[in-house]
Amino acid sequence: MRLCASCALLGLLFVTAFDSSECLQTTVRPDKGSTVTVSTALPVDQCAVCTVSGANDTLTSCHASLPLVPEEEVKLLFNCSQPIEQAFTVTIAQTIECTKDACSPATVGTQPSILAELSRTFSWELKAPEKTLVGLDVLGDGLIGTFQPCADDFQYSVTTSKTNADGRIQYCRGGSETRLEALNGAVVSLQVKPKAVVDSVLFQASAGPLKGRTMVVTVDSGTTVVVSRDPGEPECEVCSVDGSTRDCSPTEKTLTNVEKLPLEFSCLKPQDVYSVKVVTKIECTQSSCTPAAGEIDPDVFKDFKRSLAWDISVPDRTVLTLDFPGGLKDMSGAEKCQDGSHYSVSTTNREGKIKTSSYCKGGTAPRHLNLLGATTVTAEVPKGSEVDSFTAKSAPRGGRMMSVKPDPDTIITISRVTSEPDCSVCIKEPKQKCEPSWLALKDPSNTTVEFTCPQPQEVFTVEINRDIDCQETSCSGNIVQAESSLFPDFNRTFTWDLKVVSTRTFQLDFPEPGMRQIPNEDTCPDEHTYSIVTYLRTGVATIGTFCKGGTVSSILARYKGRVSLQVPGDRKLEPVDFKLSVGPETDMVAIMKVNLPRGVSNTDFLTANYPRDFPDDEQMQWDFAVPGMHNYTVHFSDHTAPECLSKEVEVEYQKDKKKVTKLTLTDSQPQHKQGNFNMVLRNCQTNRTLQGLTLNYRVSVLRSGHPVLCDVDLTGGKGVSLQVEKVGSDPYCEMSVNSKVEEKISVAAGAKASLSFLDCPNEDVRLTASRVIECQNVTSCSATQLTVPKLDSCLPMPLHSFTWHIKIPQDGTVDLMSPTGSLRQSLPGQECNRSVSLHVAEGDGFSVGDFCHTGMIQKVQVHSNVSVTATVPDFSKTREPFLNVSFSQEIPETIIYRVRPEDSSPTLLATPNWPDGMQPSSTVSWIVTVPSQYEAHMQFVNLSQPKCLDRHTAIKVRMLGDQEEMISRREDEVAEDKLTVPRSFYLNMSNCIPEEGIFGAMTNIVLQKKSNLLAILLGVAGAILLLLIVLAVVCFVTKKRKKDKQAEEASIYIGKGIFRPSDRHFSKTRSDNDSHVYASIDESMMYGHLLGDSSYADSIPDRFNGLPVDTYNTFTGPSDTALPAIKEPDHEPELERFQTFLDPSESFNLTRPRTPIDRQDSLGFQDRRMLDNELYTFKSTGDMNTIRLSGVDMEPQPAITEDSL
Repeated sequence: MRLCASCALLGLLFVTAFDSSECLQTTVRPDKGSTVTVSTALPVDQCAVCTVSGANDTLTSCHASLPLVPEEEVKLLFNCSQPIEQAFTVTIAQTIECTKDACSPATVGTQPSILAELSRTFSWELKAPEKTLVGLDVLGDGLIGTFQPCADDFQYSVTTSKTNADGRIQYCRGGSETRLEALNGAVVSLQVKPKAVVDSVLFQASAGPLKGRTMVVTVDSGTTVVVSRDPGEPECEVCSVDGSTRDCSPTEKTLTNVEKLPLEFSCLKPQDVYSVKVVTKIECTQSSCTPAAGEIDPDVFKDFKRSLAWDISVPDRTVLTLDFPGGLKDMSGAEKCQDGSHYSVSTTNREGKIKTSSYCKGGTAPRHLNLLGATTVTAEVPKGSEVDSFTAKSAPRGGRMMSVKPDPDTIITISRVTSEPDCSVCIKEPKQKCEPSWLALKDPSNTTVEFTCPQPQEVFTVEINRDIDCQETSCSGNIVQAESSLFPDFNRTFTWDLKVVSTRTFQLDFPEPGMRQIPNEDTCPDEHTYSIVTYLRTGVATIGTFCKGGTVSSILARYKGRVSLQVPGDRKLEPVDFKLSVGPETDMVAIMKVNLPRGVSNTDFLTANYPRDFPDDEQMQWDFAVPGMHNYTVHFSDHTAPECLSKEVEVEYQKDKKKVTKLTLTDSQPQHKQGNFNMVLRNCQTNRTLQGLTLNYRVSVLRSGHPVLCDVDLTGGKGVSLQVEKVGSDPYCEMSVNSKVEEKISVAAGAKASLSFLDCPNEDVRLTASRVIECQNVTSCSATQLTVPKLDSCLPMPLHSFTWHIKIPQDGTVDLMSPTGSLRQSLPGQECNRSVSLHVAEGDGFSVGDFCHTGMIQKVQVHSNVSVTATVPDFSKTREPFLNVSFSQEIPETIIYRVRPEDSSPTLLATPNWPDGMQPSSTVSWIVTVPSQYEAHMQFVNLSQPKCLDRHTAIKVRMLGDQEEMISRREDEVAEDKLTVPRSFYLNMSNCIPEEGIFGAMTNIVLQKKSNLLAILLGVAGAILLLLIVLAVVCFVTKKRKKDKQAEEASIYIGKGIFRPSDRHFSKTRSDNDSHVYASIDESMMYGHLLGDSSYADSIPDRFNGLPVDTYNTFTGPSDTALPAIKEPDHEPELERFQTFLDPSESFNLTRPRTPIDRQDSLGFQDRRMLDNELYTFKSTGDMNTIRLSGVDMEPQPAITEDSL
């Protein structure tokens, strides 16, 4: 074999025929008995295989397909524009000739080297006598059946014949199957890819008599089995062997009433050739069926395609019940069952009509079928599928019973609508009465109704009629309502016969949304179809047929009429509860009141009896209510004019009792008119032998309102923008900006816009405005007030709210203060009234809260951009500013509230966005000013803590000026819910990054006056301490003076004389009198000796060196009378005892001093100048510098400054 380079000379011979990119030259000699064909699917001008011959290979003959002669060598040249190994295929076909016991060749080989560069298919067609089976034993690896391409590119296949590819079986190498069996005409093939190495010998062929499949069959006398060969399948005989008799058929075998009959097929797989039909008869009486079950032997013909049928016969007036334990599922027309098993149940009535229902196996519950008449159950079962059995039961057709209790003045009529002869309706009164076609129930008592068929709703219809007789001014039943519990699965007609006095009308008022008129023959979409008729002297006139949901609100008809409602079976009754009343007198056939809808609409109306003739010499009126700012047009869609014998046909129009306009049917009807109007159609006396008067007309409504225009100019407004949006449900409100219809209008700051509002009530649109206030540098931005600028007066709707967007740099803070002094946050218990509402939010929209004026909040500081939305009932009456806004330096918290509680009522403080939680990682503080003389009682009345993902929440309370915190709690700690704070403080709360839950708190603060008990106790303790110090000094001095007296007596002058201590004039001892109490003491005499003589104390006897015990009180006794002579006894031992404290009555009820007690004289103060020596002398002569010992009530309040925070 040579490639293109070696065959260049030959290529020149046909270079003009091919633009070839590849060529191949080789010499081939097919073996004997082999038919080799080389072919390509490409056109011959693109690819061809050529034979080369002649001297110097100068003769060529090219073809798209070339068969080669066995045992003849030929030189081939392949030339193609595509790769040669992909463009050409080679088929090598051989025939295996077999007799009844041998095959030739016995060894099936290949010619492995022939055209190995191309894809090859080796095939062997088997030729054998009838009933001879050819076997091919696989040499080498076994085979395995497959449906996929083989991985090693060696694909075996077996087909039953050359012309039947449906029976093809594919194999791959590497399996356990070592023998292939086939009959005459079968083809075995091997397909390999280019350059595949093929064994030279593949099979060992053998032949033998065909031994087909044999089975033993038993068929009872009530069953017929038909085994038939499918058309187009290979020939295969089926034989039944009865003893020595053999009955064979190549197409069909019918079996019935046989037992253990051998059945032989002459083919290996008869299930691929034959199908089986099994017909079983079941005969039923009124009490039982034989056989009682529809079943077959599951193993007989299981691998065949089967069609099973059970013909069930039942006597008259018998109900057949089929129970399918496995359940059945209803199947629609073109639907197919997933498992291929298809069931059908057909019933045939006496008239020969067949009703068939289709099912699939399965379902949620067992299926019970109650049937009438002869029935056939059919099951189409694919190969290998199981067959579900069923049971058949029969019973006398007892029919159906129900209990009925009509309402008073109600008649129930049951009427037959089909020709089914075996169904009657019966009642017991007291003897049973049965009617085959019609029965009326009038007794309002309980009545048992029995139908002799199980499904009477398919045979009968029910009419429920009620008489309503109206007096001159009222009706016995003013609300017409259908009875919903009677005969729910029957086709029902509810009728109300209405009657009033002959000069009046009955009026039917329909609830919203009214009724819609349709042609009399039509049915409503919800299958609730109403019709209204009136009884005239000339006959019955149908006013119209109506459905729910339309423009007709009322109908008035003369004297006597009927309202009907038709509802099909198994349809839930949902009637219109229309009201019935006595209407005014009229000479009209009917008056129809119509409320035309807003917007664009087209509503059709029909005259009475349409499409039949309108009554002679009668008239009908329509009262139309047209919405404001709408135009209406009347158009006659279809009408017929009668031949009038007297009078003329007229159409009259009247608006608001104005002049009547009379037109004919051919005149131009009103167009583009406004306002409510009445239309009256008046008929003449007609020639009834000709077409009468009919009219079908349409009333079209268009909007005619003039839009409200407004040119908005915001070029002068400082950052003011407008927004208008729809908030109502009116679909006909149309807003546009610059001639473009929009659902929401926005006019940007500094822009101009032309606005238009068409049919937009003020309550259906909302006008809001906003302004942007921006501060670039807080040090240079001046304070401002939030006021609402005046908007364009042409805007038709009032301003709903105004929003200020305040923008600051990152290092700035917005300070919000009320121009009236304070703010109040709207919270439960301290809600704001509706006069003014201020909604404050951060720049990202996160709510801070709703506020109003007059409260406890002095200032709100927000460390972010802020939006403030003001809402008031009427902005035109509000001229004062809503808030004062200033700017300050950055604060560490997100929000700071400055609060001054009132002692008259509790103060509630809530976290931002209450009752929802704070923003993650945000902080809020309240600086609470507590007045002097008060203390704050704080309680957390509502606290919710989250589960934190990162960081912790914190609640801290610290008095201003202190470094120590009173409380500091996280979310995982139990926080005190009550706390008393004696002075001004700050409350701080910080949020974490929550995993779930929210962080929010509401705090209640109540001010109470401080208690003075502590001040009193401290004052008394200070007084006692000072008194003890004074006593100690006095006792010390007294003892020293007594020592001096022992050394040198001294006289005491008291008023009238001089006494000496040795005279003993005192009759009492010192301990029993007040001789030791002095009116006054010269301090210079008491302390002066210490200044000059330091040794004076040393000369005093030791017994006077103890603590002084005398108390100095102002002398209150007489000083100008002679004192009694008292002999004071000698020194007694009790003088050595010391009275350290005064009597409590004396210590707590001190006499009033001679001079007022200044602040420095109070027990709560002590002069610092007296603290340097034991005599408490002054260390300087300067101003007093007092030491405060007590006085909580006079505690100074620290100033609240930024530094104190």
